Amino acid sequence: MLRNPKALLILIIGVVVFIVALAGGALGNEFGGGFLGSPLAAIQIPAESISSEAIVGDYHITNTMIATWVAIVLLLILSIVVRSKVSEIPGRLQGFVEVILEFFLDLAENIAGRERARRFFPLVMTIFLFIVVSNWLGILPGFGTVGRIETVDELVHHHEAALDEGEHLDLAHLDVVVFDGDGSLGILGLGSVDDVKSVEEIEEHGAGEGKQAGILVPYLRGANTDINTTLAIALVAMFMVQFWGFSALGFFGHIGKFINFKDGPVGFFVGLLEGISEIAKVISFTFRLFGNIFAGEVLLVAMMFLIPLIGIIPFLGLELFVGIIQAFIFSMLTLVFAASATVSHHE
Repeated sequence: MLRNPKALLILIIGVVVFIVALAGGALGNEFGGGFLGSPLAAIQIPAESISSEAIVGDYHITNTMIATWVAIVLLLILSIVVRSKVSEIPGRLQGFVEVILEFFLDLAENIAGRERARRFFPLVMTIFLFIVVSNWLGILPGFGTVGRIETVDELVHHHEAALDEGEHLDLAHLDVVVFDGDGSLGILGLGSVDDVKSVEEIEEHGAGEGKQAGILVPYLRGANTDINTTLAIALVAMFMVQFWGFSALGFFGHIGKFINFKDGPVGFFVGLLEGISEIAKVISFTFRLFGNIFAGEVLLVAMMFLIPLIGIIPFLGLELFVGIIQAFIFSMLTLVFAASATVSHHE
């Protein structure tokens, strides 16, 4: 390395950047640093409403719904652009899309056969594209860091509503972030890692002149970090699997897999297990995708809090990989389940 000045320079720059990032995060804040860090974002499993009041009646629009619509719009725009430029001599974009579609179509034909694969392919490909786009959108800047400020009164009200009868809320251990300005828009900016106080301190001393306290409710959050989204995809996938099973085998042919009196007690018990496995597939689909993506975003938030800028880079690559792998697993399992549902037990 001493004989290669460029490699030595890159190493030195990398070490310096790592030290600066470490000193600028939450770890460095304990020793007088923290100039790059921001407060740890509020993490909760349910999706958050982007407005304090319901939009229509009791209907709230959540941040995961916004992210879902963004993913859908992006896929629509991509499909329109590609379709409008289709030609016999494909350009780069058309060629790239064709490679992806042909790869999945060939894979589907190898698993389910040509005729059935072309029937299953639209749903399988749609599931893959939606999941991968939603997963990758969730790691873009702005997701989880820009949103509305939920006031202290709102926060206390929500926590008190979740308490059991007789319990009391400990305001000394309920933390909020102090934001500049008095508007409803909040941003977790760099160098604000110390802008955290307890609700008890805020009620006693206030947030300060020109400041307000609360927690950030992001406008954008990864669609698949909401268990409702993953459950919806799972229900659509398994509904279509059952639909294809009934259409291929007939009502009695398909239902006979689950209610079987012809083969005695063993056949009945096996059919019962088959029915339970169909329910288990929905649960497995839902929690596998939700758990992996939610845990990944929590990991990114934690690393950004501890080691800003550079600490998150390797995990961004990991999340890109996990995002496409989870989309591939979900879509391929849908294809396999569809292929097995359209074949009788005897076959």
